[in-house]
Amino acid sequence: MVAAISVRELDKTYASGFTALKSIQLEIRHGEIFALLGPNGAGKTTLISIICGLVKPSGGQVLVDSHDIITQYRQARAAIGLVPQEITLDSFATVWQAVSYSRGLFGQPANPAYLEKVLRNLSLWDKRDKKIVTLSGGMKRRVLIAKALAHEPRILFLDEPTAGVDVALRKDMWELVRRLRNDGVTIILTTHYIEEAEEMADRIGVIRHGELLLVEEKQTLMHRLGKKQLRLQLAEPLAQLPPALASHGLQLSEDGLTLTHTYDKREAPDVPGLLQAVHEAGLRYQDIHTQQSSLEDIFVHLIQETA
Repeated sequence: MVAAISVRELDKTYASGFTALKSIQLEIRHGEIFALLGPNGAGKTTLISIICGLVKPSGGQVLVDSHDIITQYRQARAAIGLVPQEITLDSFATVWQAVSYSRGLFGQPANPAYLEKVLRNLSLWDKRDKKIVTLSGGMKRRVLIAKALAHEPRILFLDEPTAGVDVALRKDMWELVRRLRNDGVTIILTTHYIEEAEEMADRIGVIRHGELLLVEEKQTLMHRLGKKQLRLQLAEPLAQLPPALASHGLQLSEDGLTLTHTYDKREAPDVPGLLQAVHEAGLRYQDIHTQQSSLEDIFVHLIQETA
């Protein structure tokens, strides 16, 4: 199957000599939600800007629905909807004027029924005649999404779409993204909120210093790099860990109240043996539970490894 987006040996070096991207190789499948994670300055926005035709690459090739972004710019760009980080809108246009203009900009014929559906899905229908300058920040961000969807793109880029918005709006956007994916739209998401990627993404890419560190199925990544912890909450604090318990791989928390055993998810801990060792050390515990690594834990680990 032809990829929605194919990136081959992509480089970007600015006139100042700063290299923003280094030999990026990436394929994004039709109909998936792909999350691109990385710290500030990692190259996320540069990569998106090149794919969307806003920044010229220094080398390599990018195909969007098999259209080269340089030699077939119009066809490639028409397939893409972009929601940028910054709110850039004509403040004195109405919501309806803004989305209608965006649709016409791509040569699409008028389709009021479709635009009404988009605005209703974004809870903007009752604001359609309001000037954008009168809207809240969250509503302006919804307008950005409506403008990006106005020409019916099959690929949607969301660059930090929920930055600075409240929890309720963030959840609304998650629901919208799921609906779009169900309709066959390919979603590429960059975010600082790693729970968004964990909640929604099918695959995860991690970028740092302009290099793509890995691309994995979300569940595969969490299985391969995730850890589990077995925690014993002690009835009374310990001043130090008995040597016998250290040999079982147990660690003592700073407050002396928790014993922790960290293990690979593919392994099965010897829980009876651990509890027997705790009992033989003369310790009493009042609670026991397990905790699994989150995507955020894995992300932090990867970034620290490559720092």
